[in-house]
Amino acid sequence: MLDQPRFGRAQGCAALLATALVAFAAPTQAAETVVDLSTWTQEGAGNWVLASDNNSVTQTVNGNPTIYYSDYQAFGNQLSGTIRVNTSSDDDFMGFVVGFNPGELTGDVTDFLLIDWKQLNQGSFGCTANAGLAISHVTSGLANSAGAWCHASSDGVTELARGATLGSTGWVDFVTYDFDIAYTATNVKVWVDEVLQFNIDGSFSDGRFGFYNYSQAQVVYAGITNIDLPPDPPTGVPEPTTWAMMIAGFGLVGARMRRRTSIAFA
Repeated sequence: MLDQPRFGRAQGCAALLATALVAFAAPTQAAETVVDLSTWTQEGAGNWVLASDNNSVTQTVNGNPTIYYSDYQAFGNQLSGTIRVNTSSDDDFMGFVVGFNPGELTGDVTDFLLIDWKQLNQGSFGCTANAGLAISHVTSGLANSAGAWCHASSDGVTELARGATLGSTGWVDFVTYDFDIAYTATNVKVWVDEVLQFNIDGSFSDGRFGFYNYSQAQVVYAGITNIDLPPDPPTGVPEPTTWAMMIAGFGLVGARMRRRTSIAFA
């Protein structure tokens, strides 16, 4: 007879937790919004051509580092879409910047992340740019130099990690890749084709999302969407209601990771 009340309390706790999950799930379900790229801004000598639907942009020239950055801050957001190189005439860099602030492309002192993807190994500036996907910390801008080319720390670009499965694998001509970038004050995650390539904890600076090209023409960014992420979990031991919010938030991010229908390019 002594076990029955304990069993009842356990059932009650489970019911309360289930109720809490349901109650907190709805407020954390952030809507996915289509991003209007006409409000974004170019830095550098690239040629960013906006599509008529304002949801696709193509960088058309082979030149020095260039960025096309958002009009909103990246903290607490997940940027998603597709990326594709529509030429077979080159093998250089496409990718993204995160936590970027206006003017930082040529700034002497900067603090943002570079996510770049090289197709083939190639030497220049006395070093080698390695094929594959990498994430780096940029502390003094991005110029036509060893910093942007081979992630030389002496030129202000320090490589933090290589992609989990794409660290030495280059992109392929005329192939459309899905991407997702989730960014908070303490974590950055990057998926390519729903495979988690980077999951890095740290103390990051706020700034904009941006598309990035270096010495690579005909790169198309399309189908761009954004969702609000759940807040970073608090330090210490969470209260029961906080656990419920965290679990519901994990479900939100997990639900977002689906394969989108590939966008057809001319």
